[in-house]
Amino acid sequence: MTDHTTTDGRSPGIPFPGRLLALDLGARRVGVAVCDEMRLSVRALPAIRRSSWKKLVSEVARLAEQFGAAGLVVGLPLRLDGTEGDAALETRRLARNFELTLRLPVHMQDERLTSRAAEEVLREAKLSDAERAARIDSEAAATILRDFISRAEGS
Repeated sequence: MTDHTTTDGRSPGIPFPGRLLALDLGARRVGVAVCDEMRLSVRALPAIRRSSWKKLVSEVARLAEQFGAAGLVVGLPLRLDGTEGDAALETRRLARNFELTLRLPVHMQDERLTSRAAEEVLREAKLSDAERAARIDSEAAATILRDFISRAEGS
């Protein structure tokens, strides 16, 4: 599988221009980031507390509408060796559900080491432990989105 494909494995067919919304799906929180219409800048948004599917999809739908998102990028939690485990399979299932529910194209992006990169960015910003903990998921989503845009432009 390539680093960025749709949920069914097709090539991405990335709409341009248009904003993209990115998600880093965690067990307790979902990190969120958005880019501008020309995909030149990416910013982290406040994380979503993860509870029921209904509340999660409602909040993502609200954000997609608010920002006029042309697509959704979901971080795919591959193992360090690049293989997919149970977490990746569950993420693919959720991504497919987002695609069916939101009627937006959903793209998958390898998220290996994004939390580590996000932690470095937040440490360099000299944030307190509490501030870093609150922002880590969305900073990881921003890294996922930057990586996706970079790879899409390179293909």
